[in-house]
Amino acid sequence: MSVVTVEKDAPETAPETEPRVGPVPQGDPEFHPYHHPAAGWGAAKSVTRFMLRERALPVDGPRAIMKMNHENSGFDCPGCAWPDDTKGLHLDICENGIKHVTWEMTAKRVGRAFFAAHSVTELEGWTDFDLEDQGRLTEPMVYDPDTDHYVPISWKDAFELVGRTLRGLADPNEASYYTSGRLGNEATFLYQLMARELGTNNLPDCSNMCHEASGRALQAALGTGKGTVDLKDWETADALFVFGVNAASNAPRMLTALAEAYHRGAQIVHVNPLIEAAATRTIIPHDFRDMATFHSTRTSTLNLQPRIGGDMALLRGMAKAIIEQSATDPKALDELFVERHTHGFAEYRALCEATPWEEIERQSGLSREDVLKAARVYGEADRSIISWCLGLTQHEHGVDTVREIVNLLLLRGNLGREGAGPSPVRGHSNVQGNRTCGIDHRPTPEFLDRLAEACGIDPPREHGLDTVGTIQAMLDGRVKVFVAMGGNFALAAPDSPLTYEALRRCELTVQVSTKLNRSHIVHGRQALILPCLGRTEKDRQRKGVQSTSVEDSMSMVHLSLGMKRPASPHLLSEPAIVAGMARAALPDSETPWEWYVEDYDRIRDTMAKALDGFEDFNRRVRLPLGFRIKQPARELVFLTPSGKAEFSTAPLPDVVPEPGTLALGTMRSHDQWNTTIYSDNDRYRGIRNLRTLIFMNRADMRERGIADMAPVDITSTARDGSRRHLKGYLAIPYDIPRGCAAGYMPEMNVLCALADYSTQSDQPIMKHLKVTVSPAS
Repeated sequence: MSVVTVEKDAPETAPETEPRVGPVPQGDPEFHPYHHPAAGWGAAKSVTRFMLRERALPVDGPRAIMKMNHENSGFDCPGCAWPDDTKGLHLDICENGIKHVTWEMTAKRVGRAFFAAHSVTELEGWTDFDLEDQGRLTEPMVYDPDTDHYVPISWKDAFELVGRTLRGLADPNEASYYTSGRLGNEATFLYQLMARELGTNNLPDCSNMCHEASGRALQAALGTGKGTVDLKDWETADALFVFGVNAASNAPRMLTALAEAYHRGAQIVHVNPLIEAAATRTIIPHDFRDMATFHSTRTSTLNLQPRIGGDMALLRGMAKAIIEQSATDPKALDELFVERHTHGFAEYRALCEATPWEEIERQSGLSREDVLKAARVYGEADRSIISWCLGLTQHEHGVDTVREIVNLLLLRGNLGREGAGPSPVRGHSNVQGNRTCGIDHRPTPEFLDRLAEACGIDPPREHGLDTVGTIQAMLDGRVKVFVAMGGNFALAAPDSPLTYEALRRCELTVQVSTKLNRSHIVHGRQALILPCLGRTEKDRQRKGVQSTSVEDSMSMVHLSLGMKRPASPHLLSEPAIVAGMARAALPDSETPWEWYVEDYDRIRDTMAKALDGFEDFNRRVRLPLGFRIKQPARELVFLTPSGKAEFSTAPLPDVVPEPGTLALGTMRSHDQWNTTIYSDNDRYRGIRNLRTLIFMNRADMRERGIADMAPVDITSTARDGSRRHLKGYLAIPYDIPRGCAAGYMPEMNVLCALADYSTQSDQPIMKHLKVTVSPAS
C-alpha cells in the first residue's frame, strides 16, 4: 500500500493512505523491457480484450469503429486532438481511441439503485478504476448529507438548485466554471456566455495545466496562440522534430505520419528523456500487408535524451550551431526572411554567441556532438516542423522553451510555407476549440467587444481565475460554487489533498459527466451529478438530430454526429444542460437559451458573429473535412507590437538537480487516458500489474542502495518549503538520464504543491518536480 503525507500547512483532511487509482492488480508486478513495434498486433490484441471486458455489443463496437473520424457523417474521437486523415482513410483510428469509445459505450449503468446501495463514505475507499468501471450515469443526482447518499433529483429541481445558489452569491466571482477538453464548440460558447452574462471571467480549463505555456509563447512571438501547420505540412516536411511527446500513447495516429515520413526519406528526430515506443518503429494496424507480414517501419532517424528541463539548452545549441555555420555558409541562415519578417535578431544572435558550449552541454545533459547532430539535420532540411507536448510546457521555463522553438524556426525561414512551422500536439479532443470559443480567464478586449455586440451583454473586463487560482480561492472561501463541464478535476489537479479540501469547502459543486469518478465523491456541502450524452450518442432536439463541432490541434473545425441510442432516456446534451443552468441563474436574461438548444445551427450563427474566423460557420463546417481557422502568422502576418515575428532572448535556466536530488516528471501510462485508467499495465514500458512506481537511472539507484523493483520513499520539496511524501513505490531501472526520474499521474500529483506553478504560464510544473528517493523506511 502506498502512503502519502504532507508536511507544513497541510489541510486537516489530508489523507494518510492514498486511495488506489488503478484496478486491483491481477498478479505480481512485472517489468520486462519492451522491444516490439508500436501499435501493430499488440494494439489489436489489447483492443479485442478491452472490448470483451467492457461487454461492447458485437454490432455497436465495430459500427462505432467504422463511424469514428469520418468527415461529417460520423463522430469525432473523444480521445486525442490529432487531425483527421486528409486522404480518405477508412480506418483513421487507433488503440486508445477505440478504448475511449468503448469505455463510453459500455453496457454497464449507474442508476439510483447503485447510489442507494453505496454511501459516499464507502465510495471514497473505492479505486478510481472501480468508480468509472461501474458504467454510465443515467439520471441527475443530488447529495443528501443526512444519509450520505446521492439521491435522484429532477432536471428542473437540479437547475433551480444551481440557479438559486448562483443568484444568492454576493459577487459573481464567487463561482468558477471549469471546462474539460471534450466539450463541443457549441456548448463551450454557451458556457462562457453564461459565465460572462453572470458577470465573471472565472473560466479555468484543462489548458491551464497542459498547453498554457504554448499559447502564451506563440502569442508573444507570432501574434497567434496556436501552431501554424496542418497535416499536409506534416506530409511534405523534410525534417520532423518531436519534443516531449509519447506519441504511441498520447497521439497514436501520429504514428501514421511518422511512418509515411520515414518512407519518403524525411529525417525524424525524437527528443525525450525516455526513448518511447513511438521513437523506434511501428506497424500501422490499417496497413494490412504490414500486419500480415509483421513488417515494421522505423519512426525515428535520431533519438536524443536530454535531462528533464534541458530542451531549451538543446534548442539554443542548435541555434548557436546554425549561426556559427553562417559565418562560412551564407545559406545556413535565411537572411532575407530574418530581415523582412523578424524583430530582435541582432540581440538573439549576440546571446547565442555569448552562450558557452560548456553551459549548453551542462544544462541539456547532451554532448556537443549530439547537439550538432540535431543541428545538422535542421540545417540540411529545406522544410522543418518542430512539434512538442507537455514534456516542454509543464516547467517553470515552459514559455521560454517554446519561444526558443520559434527562434530556431525563424533562423531558416521555417514559417509561412508548406512543410514548415511550429506544431504543438494537443492532448485532448477539442481542448483547442474550448479556448477558441471563449474559455479563457484572460480574454482580450477585442474578443469581449465582439461578444458584447453579437450577444447583447456587457461582459466583465477584469481577468478571472485559472485552475491554480480557483483551487486557492476555494480554499480561501472566495469561490463558493464550482461547476465542471466534464473531466475529473479532483484527480487531474495538482496537490491532491489540498485540491480535495478546496472542493469540500465549496457551498455547491456541480459535475457534468458521463461516468462516475473521484470528483463526484470529493464534493461540496451541496453537490449535483448531471449526466450528459456522450459523443457517440444521438443528440435529438426539437428540430431533429443535432451535430456539434470540434477543433483539432491544427485548427481544423468539423462536425461530429453521434450514431448510438443514448445510454438513458434521462440524459441531456451539454448545450441543454448549460442552457438549463443559465435560465435558472438568469431568469430575466434576454439570451434565447431554449431557442438555441432547439437547433444548434442557431448557436453557430451567433458564433459566426462573435468569433473571429468563424464567419459563414454553418456552411463551411459542412464542407468535406470542415474548414481551417485562419492563421495570420501562416500568411506571415504577425499581430505583434512590431508587426513582425519576435525573437526572444531569455537566459538558459539552471535545470541541473542539486546533489542528492532528482528531477521527476509525471506522465501517463499507455493503458490510460488522462485520469481514466484502463488497467495497471503499461505495455510500451514493459510494466504489468503496477502503477505505484518510479522509473530511475540504474546508476542513481545503485548510488542510493536501491535494488531493482525494491520499495522506495519519494519526497518532494516545494518552493514554499513544504514537503510531500509517497511511500512504498517500486523502483524500476530504466533508460533515463542520470539525475532524472519519472512516474505516473494522477498518483504522483500529490508531489506537486499548489505553490509549484510556473511564474511564466501559471501551469503546475508537473514535469519538473524536485525529489529525493531513498529505500523504503
